[in-house]
Amino acid sequence: MLDVRGLKKVYEGSGRRVEAVRDLTFTVDAGELVCLVGPSGCGKTTLLKCMGGLLSPTSGEVLLEGRKVSGPPPGMAFVFQEYGRSLFPWMRVGENVELPLKQKDLGKSRRRELVRDALESVGLEDAVGAYPWQLSGGMQQRVAIARALAYEPHVLLMDEPFAAVDAQTRADLEDLVRGLWRERGITILFVTHDIDEAVYLGERVVVLSASPTVVREQLKVDLPAERDQLHTRVDPRFAELRTHVYEQIQAAKRGDGPQDAVTKSDTPPPR
Repeated sequence: MLDVRGLKKVYEGSGRRVEAVRDLTFTVDAGELVCLVGPSGCGKTTLLKCMGGLLSPTSGEVLLEGRKVSGPPPGMAFVFQEYGRSLFPWMRVGENVELPLKQKDLGKSRRRELVRDALESVGLEDAVGAYPWQLSGGMQQRVAIARALAYEPHVLLMDEPFAAVDAQTRADLEDLVRGLWRERGITILFVTHDIDEAVYLGERVVVLSASPTVVREQLKVDLPAERDQLHTRVDPRFAELRTHVYEQIQAAKRGDGPQDAVTKSDTPPPR
């Protein structure tokens, strides 16, 4: 579904040259939920913007379903970290969710149907007439997720979407994403700085090196498909995986050499 090949991004200006991403290569299969983690400032957002067609890479390419991404592709939706800046405060919730649908060749009744279905999926069907500023932070991020779902994307890119909400809301939103992923079969690439979140959400975790960024390791998360905040996070295997990813990120900060950039078969086995 997604194929990143030798992606490199260099920022230049005012006599400075900053190599944010050096050589990133990995794939995301159709229907997979992959989490990206790495040291702070390693270029996770730069990578995601290149994948979403919001930034042009210096070299390399991103393919979506075999087609090169050269601008925001029609089969992809993006959920940003700062929900307060991605929703229009003068537009009601329903209007915010409907807005990207106006770029499609859809009738008004079909647009309203998609808006209603998306808001029901995130538990906000009663908020259609509210303004974003009348909702809590967690509810506003649900609106942003609903807007992405209404667009019926094949791929959903999520850039640290829960970083600005409280811990309880974050747990609820994590379960919401897992539930929507299983119900709708959307391919999700989820960027986070939270190691526990990456292990809890992902079927696979891609660990990035420090900047300039390369893939340090790809780790299969062999936890049960059915996960919940109460039992999964106290599972000994969860702790093993979380510790392994943490060790890799600390090694990346120290500048230690990366692991093989393939899915590891020798990750710590279940006890």
